Amino acid sequence: MFDIATAKEVLKRHGQEHVLKFYDELDDEHRKLLLRQIEGLDFDMLDGFIEQYVLNPKPLEIPTKLDPPEVVPAVCGRADEATIALHAEAKTRGEELLAAGKVAAFTVAGGQGTRLGYEGPKGCFDVTPVVKKSLFRVFAEQIRAAAIRCGETIPWYILTSPVNDIPTQAYFRQNDFWGFDPKDVIFVQQGTLPAIGFDGKLLLARKYRLAVSPDGHGGSLTALRRSGALDDMKSRGIEVISYFQVDNPIVRAIDPVFIGLHSLQSAEMSAKCVAKCDPLEKVGNFCVVDGKVCVIEYSDLPDELAMACNDDGRLKFSAGSIAIHVFSRDFVERLTDGGLCQLPIHRAEKKVPHIDITTGEQVLPPAPNAVKLEMFVFDAMQLAKNTVILETLREEEFSPVKNAEGTDSLVTSLHDQIRRAAGWLERAGVPVPRDANGQVAAALEISPLFADSEESLTEKADPSISITPGQNFYLGSKGQIGGA
Repeated sequence: MFDIATAKEVLKRHGQEHVLKFYDELDDEHRKLLLRQIEGLDFDMLDGFIEQYVLNPKPLEIPTKLDPPEVVPAVCGRADEATIALHAEAKTRGEELLAAGKVAAFTVAGGQGTRLGYEGPKGCFDVTPVVKKSLFRVFAEQIRAAAIRCGETIPWYILTSPVNDIPTQAYFRQNDFWGFDPKDVIFVQQGTLPAIGFDGKLLLARKYRLAVSPDGHGGSLTALRRSGALDDMKSRGIEVISYFQVDNPIVRAIDPVFIGLHSLQSAEMSAKCVAKCDPLEKVGNFCVVDGKVCVIEYSDLPDELAMACNDDGRLKFSAGSIAIHVFSRDFVERLTDGGLCQLPIHRAEKKVPHIDITTGEQVLPPAPNAVKLEMFVFDAMQLAKNTVILETLREEEFSPVKNAEGTDSLVTSLHDQIRRAAGWLERAGVPVPRDANGQVAAALEISPLFADSEESLTEKADPSISITPGQNFYLGSKGQIGGA
């Protein structure tokens, strides 16, 4: 039994006795909460983290020799016959895996909408231009559309956080899971790590609670193991996991080409990239170090490398990471064997509100006062036996909603959603009104249940459809115009 005596012994052994400073002031419920939190910590592991990342941190060393990775090109105007043939073969293979029930979707959705001015899980935030669908509804319709097309169930695993797990699950129940069988929507709660003061001491967020933060999107892999989700996948015969983050409404949640390419090349982990729009764009950079693909953060890549060009004038490191991956299930099992993830730990210095141990008052620090530790999912690429990077077009699949205004905001994403829908419609033979500057002059939205790609829209669209300037135009699941 983990009681107060045991807690005192453990904390004393690891030099963290201050965590119980206010224990005698707490009511019974808060005492239980604090003891449970202490019991759940691996202090031996934490001691190592404190020594390595807090008390004696080493500066990040960027490898001296970086090479650009091999990238499978997107099929667009410049694609050659070999690329077109490879995409066609990959699509066939991906469709076979989907029809055999070998594919699952995995959405990382632990964040809150605070930066968007929205109080609630980010996935509940409305993002589409006409019907105002939430991110979760957009993804639900995409996954259902793929399931209908392949004639097989695609289970959906959703990573939540301790903060948003309850409201996220409530939101799904309130919306009847958007047509999913509830047993095929599996919620997985993300792990946390304590915030650590620069002196190596754990911080208290309240007198009865340690300050903690999510363990990063890399922790999503450990969460799959810890929650039993990997066992659930295995029991269903799932072999491939389609991974994407919650903030990108135009992601292709289930892409047969990407899934098939991953399978054809016997990859353990694959990634999509976009060509960077400028050398210093704030996306990770795919690189090769000692024969292994890795991602170097934009803030860590020296400017001279970020600006380096090939003989043809194109950026040498042009492949930007957009957090879209495919994992083989057995690779995730190997990475998390024993319940611990093999991914490296990253440190970040942050301003962490905390309780002053001397006065018991809350402190809102004006400058960074603590270290937060997290794992990055892209680090798994260095541990994979084989990887694939597939280029996708930014305008087709990358327009995240991260900020309240400016770059990567709802405004920019709405613009990109409308622009993409206009392109699909026009190439399907449907006239789209435009103003004198060539900008789309109507609000356009296409339900994934009607068409989730340009190809599927071309098969279904009626060229006689009329769209008028200023119209709110919506193609729903049955092709109707208007309404949700």
